[in-house]
Amino acid sequence: MTKNTARALALALACVAPAALALTPAMARAQAAAPYQPAGVLSLNAQASAEVPQDVVDITLFYEQEASDPSALTSTLNQRADSALQKAKGVSGVTARTGSFSIFPSTDRDGRISAWRGRTEIVLESHDFAAASKLAGQMASIMQVGNVQFSLSPEAQRAAEQKLTGEAIKSFREQAASSAQAFGYNSYSIREVNVGHNGVMPRPMMMSARAMSADAKASAPVPIEGGTSTVTVNVSGSVQMK
Repeated sequence: MTKNTARALALALACVAPAALALTPAMARAQAAAPYQPAGVLSLNAQASAEVPQDVVDITLFYEQEASDPSALTSTLNQRADSALQKAKGVSGVTARTGSFSIFPSTDRDGRISAWRGRTEIVLESHDFAAASKLAGQMASIMQVGNVQFSLSPEAQRAAEQKLTGEAIKSFREQAASSAQAFGYNSYSIREVNVGHNGVMPRPMMMSARAMSADAKASAPVPIEGGTSTVTVNVSGSVQMK
């Protein structure tokens, strides 16, 4: 090694050493701030689901009309909706409310308004499918059935979630016990746990075509049958294996 090479190497080492020493405290602080990760921690997730019968039905009835005067058309639609609401008032177990209301112009090939079309709706809601079906059939001379939807009531959903929560927690504990044993531990303790609900996933049911046919008898009940909704509960968290 020449004298010039040795001198250059010494100079480089002299420059690097202070920088390395300056980084040492920062590295020490970073190590001290790093969270302690205990050994034997296991993360788990358990789930319980059930198909729950839908217990609420919404039947949408509608009436459509065409007229040359929008004011007269509005009056006709309102009278038809009022008649339907009055008929539904005396039926026990069924509630009726107004739905959508719309009036729009029809134009000819020149773009001029040739007539006005309107539509009004009312919605029947009930836990009693038979009563709602019968009323919808009796109102066929006033309004036609446009749509039938089924859903799960909040009460039924809460009852299902309470039952499923117990099942999901049991599954979580069983997973924790079997996993701890498989890893060579004797027991476990819960570090944290979260219980969550995934809400309701409905399975829509289509109304049969026979219910909407024009030749159906006015007094015949609307044939309806509800489906099910999927209710799910999740339990997730971590345990300390011992």
